[in-house]
Amino acid sequence: MELYWQQKRRGQKLMLDYGDDGVAEVGGVRETKRGFDAFAKTVSYDPGRAEKGIGSMEEAKAFVESHRPWELYRGTEALTVQPEVKPAPDED
Repeated sequence: MELYWQQKRRGQKLMLDYGDDGVAEVGGVRETKRGFDAFAKTVSYDPGRAEKGIGSMEEAKAFVESHRPWELYRGTEALTVQPEVKPAPDED
């Protein structure tokens, strides 16, 4: 299993790659005119897992990681986020 940030057009998304079972987006950060918007996925409605107008990309990523959204998936409790941001996949 692998947990990493992936570049996207206007921000980054937190991805969980759990091998043959697939890849899931578990959080994300988007740059806006007012700063950065961040969210951490959940299984139910929880407005505390999203925030708008964060001052920097690093603060927004820390917000997402603090919720540990990858733990929604079994066997991921010991995972840590890789330090390098991966490039966006080529879209044909």
